[in-house]
Amino acid sequence: MRFFTFLQSKLTSALVGFLFICTALLGAVLMAVQRALDWLDGTHPQLSGLRRVVGSWLSRHPKTISATVASVLLAGGGGAFAVANLGPDIADQPVVNITVPVEIAQLEAQAESLDLVNIQLTRTDSTRSADTPESLLRRLGIVDPETAAFLRKNPLTKQALQQAGRAVSAEANNEQRLSSLTVRWLKNETDTFFQRLVVKRTDKGLVAALETSPMNTSIRVTGGTVSRSLYDAADEARLPDSVINQLTQIFSNQIDFHRTLRKGAEFSVVYEVLEADGEPLRTGRVLSADFNNGDRKYEAVWFQEPGQKGNYYDMQGKSLSRAYLAAPVAFSRKTSGFSMRLHPIFQTMRAHQGVDYAAPTGTPAQSVGDGVVEFAGVQGGFGNMVIVNHGGKHSTVYAHLSRIHVRKGQSIQKGQVIGAVGSTGWSTGPHLHFEFRINGVHVDPQKVIQTAQSAPISPAAKARFNSMVEQARTQLQAAAQMRDSSIQ
Repeated sequence: MRFFTFLQSKLTSALVGFLFICTALLGAVLMAVQRALDWLDGTHPQLSGLRRVVGSWLSRHPKTISATVASVLLAGGGGAFAVANLGPDIADQPVVNITVPVEIAQLEAQAESLDLVNIQLTRTDSTRSADTPESLLRRLGIVDPETAAFLRKNPLTKQALQQAGRAVSAEANNEQRLSSLTVRWLKNETDTFFQRLVVKRTDKGLVAALETSPMNTSIRVTGGTVSRSLYDAADEARLPDSVINQLTQIFSNQIDFHRTLRKGAEFSVVYEVLEADGEPLRTGRVLSADFNNGDRKYEAVWFQEPGQKGNYYDMQGKSLSRAYLAAPVAFSRKTSGFSMRLHPIFQTMRAHQGVDYAAPTGTPAQSVGDGVVEFAGVQGGFGNMVIVNHGGKHSTVYAHLSRIHVRKGQSIQKGQVIGAVGSTGWSTGPHLHFEFRINGVHVDPQKVIQTAQSAPISPAAKARFNSMVEQARTQLQAAAQMRDSSIQ
């Protein structure tokens, strides 16, 4: 019994202490409310009505607040808990209206300033063979009959827009009227300058001017993985055909792209892009590249010694280029070699004094080396034929062409397109007949090509070459990282 009396006294003392603590907390809360009301009164006088209502209620019902809190605390001591409504019914409270003045004149001035803003919209496209001034402007999002009439009548604009594939950019105002139009193009694929036609709207109307400007060179890096074919991998890497053609030429003496290219082969490439006003017009030279085919890695870097023709070398300075390309047609197959064979037309055994490469009609035929065109025309059973003299008593023959792209006496470079594969003359299907002659005597092309090696880097240029190699390795590593990240 004494134990329960002792326990009851202890609980009573604890409850009294708890009540004192709660009372202190309530006082702190009421003080905070009072300070908040004072702040509202000084900062927002328009809320003074709210302060009067709340302050008046607090002053009128101090006992109610205390009793309510005490009842909550006592109920809690008995094992129950309830939340009492300490405020009056909200429906009994007066409505407080807050009015903030707004400067209407200031808003109207801001709206007028927005109307005065002339928004220039820039769009780009390219010319098409079936274009009219109206259709071109329509694709550029411009509806401007005055500009369409000007483009149709002005001789400069008529000449600039008549050829398809030229880059066009235009600026229009918020009323869809032309502000300026620019057309850019190259005169030829080897030019480092570009033509720029500019049409502008002036106070006197539309004017046109033709300009010539140098192109800027930028460097791009990319890479790819061969899953089906090299061209498919190039498409996935958004690599231009001209760059992939250079790659096959660079590594043609090391990799047989017809037979030994394996699935999963990886390549990285650094190449130039020639730009006009920031817009790419054509690709330039491959500066460096590497190719991982199976368990072998091949590397190449472009280097040009002063006063000499540039060339591709491996990272140790050994030339990758032979004096001649491995074949005059890329991605083709040999159907007849340099040997005795049954002639497909005369059905007799005859010496085949060249190599036949099967390829679709229109496939580009390239000169295997630098030289001068000795003959370009029709010659008997060879049909359309080109003969290139390479100096040193060496000459090559390209026969059965569907088209000829060079003329007699023209100087050409290794890899330059001299015509297109066809089936003219004595031919049973589209192919290129290729011959190699020394002093006019037919020899096996493969034997000559494999032994005609270019010279290595000279000792005097070795230091500059090594510096270029370090830069090439850094760029190729970046290209490989881009390739690997696209796979993941």
